[in-house]
Amino acid sequence: MGFLRHIPNSITSINLLCGVVGVIVALRGDLQTAFLLMIASAVADFFDGFAARLLKAYSEIGKELDSLADDVSFGVLPAVMLSCVCGSDVVVLKYFPLLIAVFSALRLAKFNIDERQHSGFLGLPTPACAMVCGALASLASSDPDGVAASFCNLPFAVPALSALLCWLLVSEVPMFAFKVATGDRASKSVKVERVIFIVIGIASVPVALLSGTGWQLVPLVTFSGYILINLAGCIISRQH
Repeated sequence: MGFLRHIPNSITSINLLCGVVGVIVALRGDLQTAFLLMIASAVADFFDGFAARLLKAYSEIGKELDSLADDVSFGVLPAVMLSCVCGSDVVVLKYFPLLIAVFSALRLAKFNIDERQHSGFLGLPTPACAMVCGALASLASSDPDGVAASFCNLPFAVPALSALLCWLLVSEVPMFAFKVATGDRASKSVKVERVIFIVIGIASVPVALLSGTGWQLVPLVTFSGYILINLAGCIISRQH
């Protein structure tokens, strides 16, 4: 059992390692590989929690290590990737996406001390933010003449997107969790939102295949849809 209790932290360390290597690869201009490493980090992030629950190997070190790994993989890495494709010639705007790393750290710190976020989130989860940034940057890099690249080349597009994501990360907007816990008593509206999210993800696959845009379109559309679904849900709930 002494060995088994180290498995969750070992998986978290893989998350961190993929994030660090991803940053190095992104700075060298290979955003496709960097995005694949981000996805590998996301897989590790899922399984470290799964392993901890399965083995009942919870620890304070594991909790802190998880947040540190997440800020690198889902904060620093997507911020660097988005900065790499920013089309602005103004230095301040070019590096403005790096603020995503800062706000991701704030988001994770807030999550660790917020007792309200057990069954759902308040603010955009860092993995969802990272997937939007990583998919967009990877898609723009892989197809310089495509729509994603054209968007990123607009002087204020990437900084504006970065500002929106930074706000969402630390906002109080309720967002449903990706993982459905045992005994989860989600409201009917949350269940509907989850179904719509899944439908968007499935529908984006044939769209990506038929359009020839690239597989990165799937996570880009899926997690952009996640943001829009939750924003719509928040607006509707406040009107009632």
